[in-house]
Amino acid sequence: MEISKQYKSNLIAAVIFMTIILIVIIIGLCIPVEKQEIQGMTEITDYRVSSKVPGRIKKFYVNEGDRVRIGDTLAILEAHEIDAKLAQAEAARSAAQAIEEKAYNGTRQEQIRAAFEVWQKAKAGLEIAEKTYGRLSRLYNNGVVPAQKRDEAEANYKAMQASEKAAKSQYDMAIEGARREDKEMAKAQVNRAKGAISEVSSYVKETVLIAVANGEVTEIFPEIGELVGTGAPIMNINITTDAWFTFNIREDMLYSIYVGEKMNVYIPALQKTVPVKITLIKNVGDFAAWKATKSLGQYDLKIFEVQARPLQPMTKLEPGMSAILKK
Repeated sequence: MEISKQYKSNLIAAVIFMTIILIVIIIGLCIPVEKQEIQGMTEITDYRVSSKVPGRIKKFYVNEGDRVRIGDTLAILEAHEIDAKLAQAEAARSAAQAIEEKAYNGTRQEQIRAAFEVWQKAKAGLEIAEKTYGRLSRLYNNGVVPAQKRDEAEANYKAMQASEKAAKSQYDMAIEGARREDKEMAKAQVNRAKGAISEVSSYVKETVLIAVANGEVTEIFPEIGELVGTGAPIMNINITTDAWFTFNIREDMLYSIYVGEKMNVYIPALQKTVPVKITLIKNVGDFAAWKATKSLGQYDLKIFEVQARPLQPMTKLEPGMSAILKK
């Protein structure tokens, strides 16, 4: 009788134990398995506004936090040295243009008339020398004058011929004007001066800083009146429409992540889930990128950077916002 009671007690206890185990299993199956989440941060493309020329900050047209559009004026620099160089270049162009006009306009009328008069004088001298030589030649043939006189007249005649030709060449040169080479040289000097003006004008344009992309001014570094050097950053602008998310993930968690995969990212600051596309998976380098597990008899795990971009442009994202990648 006592054995029967003990058997029943053991049986009841076993049933209760099995029931508890079954309930635990059922509860475990009913509770959804929490999905694995990886935390990262938001990155935004930005660019630094700077100038090619040194100058002093004259005026800002924007403040930190302002939204700007392409072509908006951001700031103006004051550079008196550039203005002086522009004045020098314009003066050099004026001088070169004057030389070019002189070359193309030809010789002055006064010079042409003077060359013509010299030529006419040489022609008159040639006529007299020719007549004199003719007379002395006839007299020499008749035995009236010695050969010396005839030879002197002949030499004078030939000299006057050369003088007349030289005077005629000078007159022709005055009529024709400058040589083709001189004209080309003058034209080249003008083009060189124009190039110098274009160069200095480009520097002048650099004193007016404009936005090259739509965005938001996040930082302004110098103050008004402060001197900035060539290439020195003046302000920083975020391109708010070009944002992405960065995650550092161990390689043992990359088995289901690949470039081109579409996933979801939760942004706590916006209380919003955003569909994204994995665009890059790259090695972040060996420094502090290993997780030692050899003490457990396994292997070292390397860290990879994973980048994901929203499928639709977003304007409310700010750099540094937390992002949760849901696997």
